[in-house]
Amino acid sequence: MKPRNVRLFVKPYCDWCQEARDWLDERGIPHEVIDVISDPAARAEMHELSGQTLAPVIEVDGEVLADFDTGQLKAFWEKLEH
Repeated sequence: MKPRNVRLFVKPYCDWCQEARDWLDERGIPHEVIDVISDPAARAEMHELSGQTLAPVIEVDGEVLADFDTGQLKAFWEKLEH
């Protein structure tokens, strides 16, 4: 199954957030980037989804991975594709 709806909650100047964006971009994975610093509603949604305020948080078709590095993102993505 190919994931359809990918949302990446980020904070500006967050290195892990930028690495996650780069990882998705390098693989041509379309995604929506949501800045949780400039948007309080997005920050609240990220907290509701993940139970925390740390970024990045990715939500893919209802599955959530929070406060991750690219190694964890790769494993999460591979699980979603099978």
